[in-house]
Amino acid sequence: MMITVTKGFGLTLYASEVGDAKQLAVGDKGTLFVGSYKKGTVTALVDNNADGRVDKRYVIAKNLDNPEAIAFRDGDLYVAVEDRILRYVDIENRLRRPGRGKEVYDRLPEQTNNSRRAMHFGPDGRLYVSIGAPCNVCEAQAPFASIIAIDIETGETEQVATGIRRAIGFDWAPADNALWFADLGRDWMGDRIPPDEINRVEQTGAHFGFPYLHASTVEEPAYERPENLKITLPKYELPAHVAPMGMHFYRGEQFPQKYHQQMFVAENGSWNRSSKIGYQIVMLTIEDNEVVKRSTVVSFLDGEFPVARPHSLVTAPDGAMYISDDLKGNIYRLYYKNNQNTEPDTAN
Repeated sequence: MMITVTKGFGLTLYASEVGDAKQLAVGDKGTLFVGSYKKGTVTALVDNNADGRVDKRYVIAKNLDNPEAIAFRDGDLYVAVEDRILRYVDIENRLRRPGRGKEVYDRLPEQTNNSRRAMHFGPDGRLYVSIGAPCNVCEAQAPFASIIAIDIETGETEQVATGIRRAIGFDWAPADNALWFADLGRDWMGDRIPPDEINRVEQTGAHFGFPYLHASTVEEPAYERPENLKITLPKYELPAHVAPMGMHFYRGEQFPQKYHQQMFVAENGSWNRSSKIGYQIVMLTIEDNEVVKRSTVVSFLDGEFPVARPHSLVTAPDGAMYISDDLKGNIYRLYYKNNQNTEPDTAN
């Protein structure tokens, strides 16, 4: 079972057995929080001596309904469950006894098997939540198939972008705070269409095509596009079925300069395809708000055998990158070897 890492980088197993590991969030003190979907837990991982290995782990919450979407801000951890968002106050000082989460929002649509979610705090301090469509392809009722922004203090909600099938990965470009997101294309149209998408939100409330138009050119046969609907086209098209679950702009200094502030995408991998594709971490190089190159950094696909299915990415406090694997419940740590010559590569 081979994992391939691009030259100069190393990959270690940071933690294992954390359930079907989905979204990641890093606390102010460096705690790595992991949400799950089926397992119903939120886990906290602590590296006390900063040696790149977990020293302690805590289960912050259990028996929750699909707590895959999590976010951290100002000492508090936020977790989306069912139609609610819970806040765990001062969580890094209460890892042993976190207490029950306090409800801070109760107007999310109830989750379905298709309607997956993710959360991040934006540069404006609002909590952004992506809410996937509850179907493979359908005319979904708002706020399904959109990204919304919530003012946690007032409860005021704004629809930031719509016409989105399933955007688990989204982040803001460090250079200009523009919101980018990855959207998974629909299934059952064949091996090569429709492409998965990388999008940029340039106008609040913009429509990105779902379900009428997939990527730039693939018209949906089941639904006719409304005449006066203005659709924002993707900035970049990924191969069909790579399933870009995680998206993250690298904010560290450990990697070489060409990786700084560039977009990393976790391609979770295909299931609806005759041969496997994806199962890797890629970097999309962006110049002047255009994607000019896609290069593989880590491949978890050994022939037709997936060693892992990467789901989410986040920059670690030391400039490495954490990667969640929802296939085996592992967390990997990607680091640049030339800065840490003595660190063993144990992931293979």
